[in-house]
Amino acid sequence: MTPQGLAHTFPDNIDTDVIIPARYLNSSDPAALAAHCMEDIDPSFVHNVQPGDIIVAGFNFGCGSSREHAAWALEVNGIKIVIAKDFARIFRQNMYNCGLIACEIPEKELNSLFDEFAKQETFLAVDIEACSLCFSAGEKNMKVSITLGDFEKALIMSGGWLNYAGKKY
Repeated sequence: MTPQGLAHTFPDNIDTDVIIPARYLNSSDPAALAAHCMEDIDPSFVHNVQPGDIIVAGFNFGCGSSREHAAWALEVNGIKIVIAKDFARIFRQNMYNCGLIACEIPEKELNSLFDEFAKQETFLAVDIEACSLCFSAGEKNMKVSITLGDFEKALIMSGGWLNYAGKKY
């Protein structure tokens, strides 16, 4: 997997109601949900996000309710990876269930990533088996190790829980 695009940055404590506001949960259509992704914090997000873009955020990304809709909205908008200082536990699992990567990077490394790659097109080489991400922007490169269990790797490599279960059973 080699996402390529811009990094959209968000602060600490982005909850699921920020990712997809509850007022839109009367629909279970992922495209309808995706149209409102991040609109309360960044109204231009859905107009600017492109497949392959990434999200870089602070602490506690995905806190709040346990709704899967938030991960769906990110997925439909083309986000395949969220890099944050840490994640709410249930949201992290919802990301894996959708085949997305929740990459937790320590604060010092993440701050360096912000400084190095802010506002530049970023290329990522993702090696799920080796649990590593390589970032490249212009002349700058950074390699980061990530922690993934065998089951998380299987979910990501399958494209999510439904695909995994379909292959397994």
